[in-house]
Amino acid sequence: MLKRKHAWLAVMFLLAGTGVVLLRVFDPARSGMFPPCPVHYLTGLYCPGCGSLRAIHALLHGDLRQALAMNALTVILLPFIGYGLALEVFAEVRERPGPGMKLSATSIRVLGMFIVIFGVARNLPLYPFDMLAPRALLHL
Repeated sequence: MLKRKHAWLAVMFLLAGTGVVLLRVFDPARSGMFPPCPVHYLTGLYCPGCGSLRAIHALLHGDLRQALAMNALTVILLPFIGYGLALEVFAEVRERPGPGMKLSATSIRVLGMFIVIFGVARNLPLYPFDMLAPRALLHL
């Protein structure tokens, strides 16, 4: 019988897989299936995550150019997030810490500041910062 922890991992994999399939099939920009960004909806400003679903949708279709145009930060960070999640799952399944690098508190703070700076910069109406807004790179 599966341990309770392994059952939760299986459920999480099933949910994540379902989300990936839905994101592959339905375009977040057109389907209405995915909610709009609440920050953009309420303020008209782009948060650091605005365009992430559209970027992942483009990646799932093999369109790196469009993915970068939607949210370059997501495209850059996605492999690292995936690697980190894989290490965590591996450690949970093995029931002992796995190999991998651990981020220091300073590294996490720097990454957080970088994300905040990215969010501010993509809302500046000055070149080249305006190129960070979703879809802006598609007009070049």
